[in-house]
Amino acid sequence: MPGLISLAMGEPDSNTPQPVVEAAVRALRAGRTRYSQITGSPDLRQEIASHLARFQGLGVEPANVVVTHGGSAGLAATVLALLNPGDRVLLPEPTYSLYADHAAMAGAKTEWISTRPDGSIDLHKLAAAAAGARMLILCNPVNPTGMVFSKADIEGVGAILRDHPDLYLLSDEAYSDIVFDEIAFTSASELISVRDRVVLSGTFSKSYSMTGWRIGFICAAATVAEKINLVHRTINGPLNTFVQDAAVEALRIPDKDLHALSARFQRRRDLVMQHLDGLDAVSVVRPLGAFYAFPRIDSALSSVELAQRFADGGVLVRAGSEFGPSGEGHVRLSFATDEAALEEGLRRFSHVINAL
Repeated sequence: MPGLISLAMGEPDSNTPQPVVEAAVRALRAGRTRYSQITGSPDLRQEIASHLARFQGLGVEPANVVVTHGGSAGLAATVLALLNPGDRVLLPEPTYSLYADHAAMAGAKTEWISTRPDGSIDLHKLAAAAAGARMLILCNPVNPTGMVFSKADIEGVGAILRDHPDLYLLSDEAYSDIVFDEIAFTSASELISVRDRVVLSGTFSKSYSMTGWRIGFICAAATVAEKINLVHRTINGPLNTFVQDAAVEALRIPDKDLHALSARFQRRRDLVMQHLDGLDAVSVVRPLGAFYAFPRIDSALSSVELAQRFADGGVLVRAGSEFGPSGEGHVRLSFATDEAALEEGLRRFSHVINAL
C-alpha cells in the first residue's frame, strides 16, 4: 500500500492567497521588521473591527480588539485573564480538546456538558450546571462534529448568561466563514444584552489558509479586552509586524472568495457523506460547517484502538475520546485535504470498517 493518507489534520490544503504573501514581502522589503505596538497594530485592529462590524452589523471599535499569536494564544490569554484556580468551566462536548487544557493551566475545574444526539446544545443541562460557574466555552462551528449552532441555541445560551451575571462566554468562531447549505451563521457577539461578558475568538488560520503565520484576535468589551491584552502581552510580547500587514490584506479579500472556500469544502463534505452513509457500522451527524466529520463506529474497540486500526489500514484519523467523554466510540475525520487524497483515504477508511 502507498504511504499513509492523513485525514487527521485541521489545516486547509490550499496555499495562503498570493496577495497576502505579497503584502508580507512588501512589508519586509520596507523594513517592517521592528517591534509592533503591544496590543497589535492600529491598522489591523481597525480592519478587524470594521470586518466584524460589517459581517455582524454591530458596533465594534479597535478598543474591543486584541491581536494575538494565533487563535490558541488568544484562547489561553482569555482563560488566564478571567479564571482563578477552582473556578468552574462548562464545556459542551464533544469539543476542541485545547479548552480543557487551558482551563487546567489556570487551575480551573472542567465540567463536560454533553450535547444532544443531533449535535445541538442541551440548554436544559447547561442551565442546570450554570449556577456558580465562571465560564462557558463554545466552539461554533464545532471541531470535531461540524455542527453549526442555530440562532435558537445561541439565544438560549444568552438567556443563561442573563440568569447568571457572573458567567462569561468564550466563543471560539475559528470556522465561522466555512458553513454549508446556505445556512446563516449566528455569532455569539450578537447577544447584545450580555455583550459585556461575551469574548469572541477568531483566527486567520482557516479562512485564509494562514495556519503557519500564527495570527488571530480576540474581540470583547473594552475593559475585558484590556485584561486579556495584559496577559497576552506579558506572555507573548508584540506580534510580528509584517505578519500583521499581511493580515490586513487578508481581510480585504473579496467576499466571493470566502464563499468559494465554503463551496469547496461543502463538495468535500458531500463526498464524505456519500462514503459514510453506505457503511452499516457507521452513524454520523451531517456536518454543517468547518471541515470535519465525527462518525460513530459500531465496534467493541475504543476510539484509540479504532484510530490505530485505521492507521494500520493506511489512513490517519483522530480518536474521538480526545474531544470529550461522549466522543468515545467516534473518530474525527478531516476533509481539509485535496479531493484525490480524500477519495483514497475514504476508500481505505471503508475497507477498515468492512474488515472490523
